[in-house]
Amino acid sequence: MNKQIELIVKKFILQKKTQSTEEHLSNYELAKGLRILKLTSLRWIRDITFILLGIFSAAFGLKSFLLPNSFIDGGATGISLLITEITDLPFSILIIVVNLPFIILGYHVIGKQFAIKTAASISILALVMATVSFPDLTDEKILVAVFGGFFLGAGIGLAIRGGSVIDGTEVLALYLSRKMGVTVGDIITLLNIVIFSTAAYFLSIETAMYSLITYLSASKTVDFIIEGIEEYTGITIVSVHSEAIRNMITNKLGRGVTVYNGKRGFGKQGHTNEIDIIFTVITRLEINKLNSEIQIIDPNAFVVMNSIKDTIGGMVKKRPLSH
Repeated sequence: MNKQIELIVKKFILQKKTQSTEEHLSNYELAKGLRILKLTSLRWIRDITFILLGIFSAAFGLKSFLLPNSFIDGGATGISLLITEITDLPFSILIIVVNLPFIILGYHVIGKQFAIKTAASISILALVMATVSFPDLTDEKILVAVFGGFFLGAGIGLAIRGGSVIDGTEVLALYLSRKMGVTVGDIITLLNIVIFSTAAYFLSIETAMYSLITYLSASKTVDFIIEGIEEYTGITIVSVHSEAIRNMITNKLGRGVTVYNGKRGFGKQGHTNEIDIIFTVITRLEINKLNSEIQIIDPNAFVVMNSIKDTIGGMVKKRPLSH
């Protein structure tokens, strides 16, 4: 329970016991506690919804596409699928056994709440795999690889949006990256090379190649689910007409700006002068409009653009003003 909510609840109980006027909650404290409780409840409902949708999407991809056609994926899911094909052990048991070390590692690396969510998610996935029936939709290999990867990747991405994982290899990759100084992507790539090489040896080279397509489809879908359809761009603008550009961004584009003071260097002698620097975040669909407006105001403006995966707060996700 949130510490602030817990404190207010304790004060409320004490108030009921003593009926002392000194212990009465102020309207501000009560409103603050209720707001925190509301936000916490909404966050948990959202997280649970994402996780459940992710579980059923992943189970659908596994049982309708990958398992009937002996295809595998990367990561812990791929290891479980590979062992199932080699030994005929039930996938629903293997997905728990293979992910158990990653759950324990996640408890130490990321935190208790993450480990609890992940353990619950993987357990529910195993239960769904063992009890829920899904239709076999196709045996066309390319369709199995693409759509099996798509639904599995959507499931993994939705679970991550809910604050857990149903494939624990990223936890191991995060841990090793901190210890060894290499990137998470490098470690995941190395692990998957081992998995697909093993699949080529025990199954067939053709199955391993189709499974690689499955992995690529899943990974791209995960990126799409986590990062969203919109791509944001951070724009830094250095111009002597900064006030006119600021007014244009706020009035014509309907976006917020941050203005901070800086120094501009120019000339062979490195002369500097103070200038207001503007920073704003827009969607990729608005870049052309912004560039056109800047060219009208100051063709010599210095503009730097950086890709941004997502934003929280501000005006960037609100509906822009009519042009």
